[in-house]
Amino acid sequence: MEKIKVLNLYAGIGGNRKLWPDKEIEVTAVEINDKIATVYKDLFPNDKVVVADAHQYLLEHYKEFDFIWSSPPCPTHSGTNHFLNAQGVVRYPDMKLYQEIIFIKAWFHGLYCVENVIPYYEPLLNPYISERHCFWSNFHISNRKKDLSISITNSRATTRRTRKQYLKSLELYHGFDLSKYKLYDKRQVLRNCVHPKLGKYIWDCAFKEKQDKLV
Repeated sequence: MEKIKVLNLYAGIGGNRKLWPDKEIEVTAVEINDKIATVYKDLFPNDKVVVADAHQYLLEHYKEFDFIWSSPPCPTHSGTNHFLNAQGVVRYPDMKLYQEIIFIKAWFHGLYCVENVIPYYEPLLNPYISERHCFWSNFHISNRKKDLSISITNSRATTRRTRKQYLKSLELYHGFDLSKYKLYDKRQVLRNCVHPKLGKYIWDCAFKEKQDKLV
């Protein structure tokens, strides 16, 4: 059976990819941070890992794949901007998110999923919503009830002990052990992950035997 060629953009350490069916796929992962890319390669040695700008890589290589997953950076879209704006941090949302949605929808002929947080504004293009994520795709995604939860209270903790406890809880939550890696902010790396079970759920939505329709 010919393998499904997958493009995993803004790959991070591969939370979304962790439970995808290895025997069925050939994955190219794009991550701009070389240290994070090294962790990804260690965790998924059979994937091709490219250290590059995912936004540009999409333009140049989208025709080579059967399935595209993209998770553009979310900070300028998230609800934390209400707090930041009140503190004087004023910024535009990064419109690369919508550039990619429009581009992929218009020109890509395979299945795709663009993921981001639920934004502080009304989305410009209607997404599917599952857990705390927005998904723009050409297959149906129903809302999956979150079966695991983690308190974000400790994310603002200042003591070293509490920060270490919070990191450990994030590692357990996502199923990754980053203790042997030297990364600048492991907590943020993990918080950027799509939970593996949700990544698998989206994969199953894309490749279930019978799709009602492409939307």
